[in-house]
Amino acid sequence: MKITNPQLLLVEDDISLGQTISELLQVNGYDVKWCKNGLEAFQLLENNLPDIIICDLMMPIMTGEELFLKIRNFRRYDQIPFIIITADLTFENKIRQLENGVNDFINKPFKIQELVLKIKNFLNYKANVVKQSQNPISKIQIKSRKNDFFDKINDIIIKNIKSDITIERLAKEVFVSKSTLDKKIRKFKQVNVSTYIREIRLNYAISLIEAGEGNVDALANESGFNSTSYFSICFKNYTSLSPKKYIKQKIQGK
Repeated sequence: MKITNPQLLLVEDDISLGQTISELLQVNGYDVKWCKNGLEAFQLLENNLPDIIICDLMMPIMTGEELFLKIRNFRRYDQIPFIIITADLTFENKIRQLENGVNDFINKPFKIQELVLKIKNFLNYKANVVKQSQNPISKIQIKSRKNDFFDKINDIIIKNIKSDITIERLAKEVFVSKSTLDKKIRKFKQVNVSTYIREIRLNYAISLIEAGEGNVDALANESGFNSTSYFSICFKNYTSLSPKKYIKQKIQGK
């Protein structure tokens, strides 16, 4: 079996320092991907999950703090230790980063041995956690993370139910590319993004009917459809009943 080296993501805008750190970490047996700013790192994370992120605090385009707060919106990245590198470790700054939830700090200037030991300790800790999680419950945890992603998408759609929700807007809201969003929805929901959004709208309309709404025009408007006729067509395709027949059936069933 091929043994792979631990994967590290280094985010450092200083070219000289970044090259030095990258080379020294590679000498110590780590595979290193090096990004020059937080935005570049976030885009790389879509298809590459490192074992640890080592990130400078002050950078252009997206700071280390902004990157940390953004990735912690996703359960997918929750288990990745995040080490901040900074020359500005004032008490106030340190407290703010700790309140944010960063795992550790390296204060510039530093010796590479300090960073290597901190990385080693985090990797050992992660290895122990993985061993303890190798049981049937882990499958439930994976499913839970997938559900968290769709719960977030559903919440965004519902909060903007009467707006024009495009795939571009939805992808931006959940910090993924359009292609990644489309692939996830096709994989787990077996429909494209437009169909998924439409089905959320239709389910919302059904919930309004369950709550007592019986006006078809109001249902179309409240669930974000531009026309009652199009809403009626979509509703019938989805439920096999027209909105009026569905409402009548609900009333008779009471």
